[in-house]
Amino acid sequence: MGGCGFRPLYAPTAAGLAGPATAEMAAIYVPVFAERPGQLLRQALQQRFEGSGTGTAKRYELTAYIAINADAIAIQRDSSSSRVRLVGSAPWVLKALSLEHTVLAQGTSRILDGYNIINQQYFAADLESETAIRRVASALADQITLQVGSFFLHRAEPAPA
Repeated sequence: MGGCGFRPLYAPTAAGLAGPATAEMAAIYVPVFAERPGQLLRQALQQRFEGSGTGTAKRYELTAYIAINADAIAIQRDSSSSRVRLVGSAPWVLKALSLEHTVLAQGTSRILDGYNIINQQYFAADLESETAIRRVASALADQITLQVGSFFLHRAEPAPA
């Protein structure tokens, strides 16, 4: 791909087949995670790994734990908060689905998000909170997918001579 060293992560091969990262990510099984944010993360990961097809035999398992911390910021004179900052993190581990369960790769993804609390409107704040948690889970899934895809791409590269 030229002298710059750039290689697209999700690019198909010259024959039009799935590239090494895409083909390997389709073989990742994502087990059920606890609680609603974990479920959202699992759904997002499954969508990114499997793409449009689900017929690939699973050879890997990716486990993750999602933690979302909420901090009240923008404190008003009456000590109420008008903004909430969410800090999401997801440590993950990719293992081979074999008897040994060999750890192949691991990492942690982090993301910041937030939402406004408008004039004591509890229902609106609750909806904003839920939407922000969805965004956090989606962004964490994006980062995990990029990290896992990068692992598979580097693993598929031939060793330098």
